Amino acid sequence: MQATLLSILGLALLGALHAQNSIPVQADFQQDKLAGRWYSIGLASNSNWFKDKKHLLKMCTTDIAVTADGNMEVTSTYPKGEQCEKRNSLYIRTEQPGRFSYTNPRWGSNHDIRVVETNYDEYALVATQISKSTGSSNMVLLYSRTKEVAPQRLERFMQFSQEQGLKDEEILILPQTDKCMADAA
Repeated sequence: MQATLLSILGLALLGALHAQNSIPVQADFQQDKLAGRWYSIGLASNSNWFKDKKHLLKMCTTDIAVTADGNMEVTSTYPKGEQCEKRNSLYIRTEQPGRFSYTNPRWGSNHDIRVVETNYDEYALVATQISKSTGSSNMVLLYSRTKEVAPQRLERFMQFSQEQGLKDEEILILPQTDKCMADAA
């Protein structure tokens, strides 16, 4: 019985590791070109947080700066009620260019972040696997340098999100807003 249970757990772990490693990372990733202002266009997630807040979410800005030690400072500014909130995160680079880790001290979650694809001056597709004591979830973000993005980029975001096992109701094109856009810098 115990051997069977261990075998099942081992297979589950192998499946999870395979899924993690099957998420691609941008070939020849150039971190300095990712720096600057981005607008969040799409967000997909199977997390409970997303399910609870989906109806409140709007487009936000994300500013990326590369630190002297090669990490990335990520500042997101988003509307929350009548206010603008800022969230600062430090993405720690890994040995694989285009892949970062982040630990959220508030929620005790670990994030495996991958820049899946980007052309740096138009769009970026980013996948994150989030692990915490209560379970794990996936998130996919579509960023754009402008508030608009080409239809083929939206299609690619939808397709990639579905490839990650996310259902249609877990995929959101964020409503545009001018709130918090000017003072985000």
